[in-house]
Amino acid sequence: MASDIDEALWAAIGDPTRLRVLDLLLTRGPGTASGLSRELPVTRQAVAKHLAILERNGLVSPEPVGREMRYAVNPDQFARACAQVARVSRAWDLRLRRIKAIAETAQRSRDQKGGEGTEK
Repeated sequence: MASDIDEALWAAIGDPTRLRVLDLLLTRGPGTASGLSRELPVTRQAVAKHLAILERNGLVSPEPVGREMRYAVNPDQFARACAQVARVSRAWDLRLRRIKAIAETAQRSRDQKGGEGTEK
């Protein structure tokens, strides 16, 4: 599974501000660094840096509009990122089910040993 993960893509979507930028672009449509910065608790320059990272990883595509760039989510790369998240989620769900089963078995064992000690 680890070989299926694009580490740079994972890091790009792992930052809370970049995730919020993607959310804004997905819900409101294309936007500029200036427009996005009005929705976020960071400066326009910080948003521009986050957009550059998202662009470098193919998650957004820029289009010049006047003196600014308007960014839109790249649906193909975003779908790829979502597929990676889904794969990791399924793998962790399986691991957590295994951990739960082990914990429940251990608890039953403790309960049985505790019950035997009280019957004597």
